[in-house]
Amino acid sequence: MNAQTEKINGGHVLVILVAFFGVIIAVNLTLAALAVRSWTGLVVENGYVASQSFNHDLAEARRQAGLGWEQRVSFMGDRFTVVLNDQRMRPITGATAVVKLQRPSTDREDRELVLIEVSPGKYVQTASLSPGLWDAETSVRGPAGETLRHIYRLQVSGGSEK
Repeated sequence: MNAQTEKINGGHVLVILVAFFGVIIAVNLTLAALAVRSWTGLVVENGYVASQSFNHDLAEARRQAGLGWEQRVSFMGDRFTVVLNDQRMRPITGATAVVKLQRPSTDREDRELVLIEVSPGKYVQTASLSPGLWDAETSVRGPAGETLRHIYRLQVSGGSEK
């Protein structure tokens, strides 16, 4: 019996290296593409401390859902609008509505708007927002002291629209 052993030469090493780094590059490109297309997530100062309030946050979300309020948010031109209705679709009047506008990646353009009730259940304020992604955190205090808080993601294009 003749046992033939094939020696590794430069061509084999080249193919192995190209295949190895090709797989690594393909995986990195795939993960980068998925990261760019997906939600940016939430950023907190300390993840451990934030996790300690999970049960409280869950109870607060259930309480808010129990109110049955509907909140519609829009940003068109330079007007930020919040429309509030109760569970019977009646306008909620006499509420205090505040919107905190933030960039997801920086705090340089953060600002807070106090909205003015212009008609029953419709609260408006003007704001000039530069193009890009914005987080709008709405905080509403109803006439009887009820509170409602939501965070919306806005995509503002060159003409400032939702």
